[in-house]
Amino acid sequence: MWTVFWFHPATMSTLLLLLLLSNLCRLGQSMSREEKLKLRNQVVEMFDHAYSNYMDHAYPADELMPLTCRGRVRGLEPSRGDVDDALGKFSLTLIDTLDTLVLLNKTTEFEEAVRRVLTDVRLDNDIVVSVFETNIRVLGGLLGGHSMAVMLKDTGYHMQWYQDELLHMAKDVGLRLLPAFNTSSGLPYPRVNLKHGIRGPESRTGTETDTCTACAGTIILEFAALSRFTGDPVFEVHARRALDFLWEKRQRNSNLVGTTINIHSGEWVRRGERGNQSRAITDSGVGAGIDSYYEYLLKAYILLGDDLFLQRFNIHYASIMKYISQPPLLLDVHIHKPLLPARTWMDSLLAFFPGLQVLKGDIRPAIETHEMLYQVTKKHNFLPEAFTTDFRVHWAQHPLRPEFAESTYFLYKATKDPYYLEVGRTVLDNLNRFARVPCGFAAMKDVRTGSHEDRMDSFFLAEMFKYLFLLFAEEEDLTFNVEDYIFTTEAHLLPLSLSTAPHAPSPPANTTVQAPSLPHLSAYVKSLWSEEELDDSNFDWTCPNTRLLFPDPAFPRNLRDPIRSAVDKSCPRPAIHREPGMGRPPLRAQDFMANNPDHLELLRRMGVSLIHLKDGRVQLVQHATQAVSAVAAEDGMRFMQEMMELSSQQQKEQLPPRAVQIVSHPFFGRVVLTSGPAQFGTDLSKSITGVRGFVTVAEPYSGCAELSNAAFVQGRIALLQRGQCMFAEKARHIMKAGAIGGIVIDDNEGSSSDTAPLFQMAGDGRNTDDVTLPLLFLFYKEGNILLEALKEYREVEVLLSDKARDRASIFKGKPLPGILLESRMDVQEEKEDCSTDQTSPVPAATLDQSHVRTMEQDESAPHNEEVTPEEDVGPAIKRNPEPEEEPEVDKDSSRKSVEAMMADWREDLEAFQQMEDEL
Repeated sequence: MWTVFWFHPATMSTLLLLLLLSNLCRLGQSMSREEKLKLRNQVVEMFDHAYSNYMDHAYPADELMPLTCRGRVRGLEPSRGDVDDALGKFSLTLIDTLDTLVLLNKTTEFEEAVRRVLTDVRLDNDIVVSVFETNIRVLGGLLGGHSMAVMLKDTGYHMQWYQDELLHMAKDVGLRLLPAFNTSSGLPYPRVNLKHGIRGPESRTGTETDTCTACAGTIILEFAALSRFTGDPVFEVHARRALDFLWEKRQRNSNLVGTTINIHSGEWVRRGERGNQSRAITDSGVGAGIDSYYEYLLKAYILLGDDLFLQRFNIHYASIMKYISQPPLLLDVHIHKPLLPARTWMDSLLAFFPGLQVLKGDIRPAIETHEMLYQVTKKHNFLPEAFTTDFRVHWAQHPLRPEFAESTYFLYKATKDPYYLEVGRTVLDNLNRFARVPCGFAAMKDVRTGSHEDRMDSFFLAEMFKYLFLLFAEEEDLTFNVEDYIFTTEAHLLPLSLSTAPHAPSPPANTTVQAPSLPHLSAYVKSLWSEEELDDSNFDWTCPNTRLLFPDPAFPRNLRDPIRSAVDKSCPRPAIHREPGMGRPPLRAQDFMANNPDHLELLRRMGVSLIHLKDGRVQLVQHATQAVSAVAAEDGMRFMQEMMELSSQQQKEQLPPRAVQIVSHPFFGRVVLTSGPAQFGTDLSKSITGVRGFVTVAEPYSGCAELSNAAFVQGRIALLQRGQCMFAEKARHIMKAGAIGGIVIDDNEGSSSDTAPLFQMAGDGRNTDDVTLPLLFLFYKEGNILLEALKEYREVEVLLSDKARDRASIFKGKPLPGILLESRMDVQEEKEDCSTDQTSPVPAATLDQSHVRTMEQDESAPHNEEVTPEEDVGPAIKRNPEPEEEPEVDKDSSRKSVEAMMADWREDLEAFQQMEDEL
């Protein structure tokens, strides 16, 4: 954050940097001071809810698991792959949150947190971590905490005991990361062992060949700050060397960089779908894998004053605007053929880019792209992890990322347009309506249904609440001047005064201008430009006046309106039927139903036989010699090929999930579980209200015989265990007992929607029109949450629906326990038609009729075409390799988790009531 910057004359014309505006740059505000205060206090209350739950239920673990009210300890929970590389058993969330505490005026809590870090955190753990994540979160967090501690100590009121302890820990982290840079290129290995470094047999590292561009190029701010704080140049030297190598390896024709690079050869790499590598179609964009590389080039210039970084950024930026930016879209292109788009979807990490454009001074495309992101957010409540160019969901997760809030803040500070305050209000409302749970805030498993993931990443506390607080705060609300600091990519605060600290020498050809501390800027600029006659007009563009940029107050709105209209019109209803084309085979794969006698006869004529396997799947095998004719055999080959293509398509796409929302005390709709649908029974996607009722366990639990507790099941939703019989048989038994719905819970202990593909239940090969109730499937982990709630609270009510419902609609206007925060539902209906990716070639209605879930080609039979569709399952199917054996979990832990949920819920209500009283 910067009020003003002065630049060397050679760069003044190329960088019209749009930065935080002085009082002379402000326009009138339509939101009252009282309303902003209310929203600012709401941000603080939300932070308290997240932070206190981490400290109460998770610390000293790295992260909080908000659905089960416990800490995430690496090795004790099922692996999430690369996501877990951020966890190093070093109380990640606490370190990442240090400078947030100070920004939110929680100096007492900050002092206590620093003492905890110094006392409890170990950095010599024998664990392999991500170099990138450890740098931005842990090293950055310690440096941000040190900066705040020094600032508070200088005021004379707090931290008088502090003797640079956090800085010493930061240097320890830096030294543990340095071995990763021991490569011929200077690019770091992507992972390092905190205790053993790289390459030693005990380190379990050093075998990787590739890293992402952002991973190697997002080091300079933290490493340079560490060097200048400590006086040891080694860190800045290594970070600069990595950036120099990336610059040299840019594609010289397009001046773009790729997503992945070989750390030894420097070749750009893209992994294909089957693990093969292609070096001719490497993607380039501004999203995942590249994003913060561009961010750090510009911010390194701002923090360190080195023109070289600015020159490189400007060259890259010109190419981005030429090839990648198609306002309001930002689309990946092929690095060697930049006029050729590489994909038809965008990932959510590019939401930082409008904020970076604000710092660059390119305000118009920043407004346009941000507006597109806002409209997508309004349609889906959150920004999906990826969305298509027609603004549909591509990847449905949302791990509470802060990039959109970041860009909202920068646009508001640059324009003072109150529109962005309303955008911030929307972000707050959605977090409280859809992500807030009794033990914190849960990431969204699927934005279409509102289902949750048991995850609250450290960046949520490190970044989200900083930007939202600053968005609504007035200058007098802040205890220090944030314009004296720069935000890292993790929103950690580094002082601009580091530009005058001793540092590594720059290359001789580079002209470096060191920016002094802000109070002395005027004298500095006058001395720098002493050879020229200067007046105020020389600096008109160092702090752009929005009245000059936007002489018509309606101008920003004129940029936004066409984009809003384009997004609104991008969700046409999908066609329900599609007529087969002429000349096609007599039976299409997407039309095939395993229980249709006519279809089975057509298969026989084409030489295709259907075999029922013991595990419940059906296998399709073609024997061309058994077809009735050569033409029929050819039709059979086409059918098998279509079936394999359909299988591949289905494996790529997520099946439409459903939601199980716990609406009874003490959850009140705040906990949503991801569930899989059935291909029979009530279609919840066509139900406005869903099915709501109390749950009860069926007896027998398998549901494979008439229920002995039918009288108790009547009018309720039955809980069933997977296995022993077909799903449709279970549905018929509970329906006969008078149940209004059913939930099948996986019997494969440890299974979770976090790690397993969504499961869709098929029929039994017979007509299932007689099943008229909804049946949903929960994996073991999600089902156990429901079962434990039932043990603790004898009456548990749930809502079965296609997506989580807003609590106001659930309770139909009745007073909610605590305050129901202001929310607007005007976009709810808009989202109905935007829930799926339109790129699928198979109509949704056709897939609903199909009994085929997955197909696998049998490569062992070269003379026969064979695929195996999964029809319906009794025993659990092993879709993935056997998971590693998990440590034994305390049997009382789940009960304690529910008790913790109850206790925290009471605290949550009290906090809401207190906030109401204060406001």
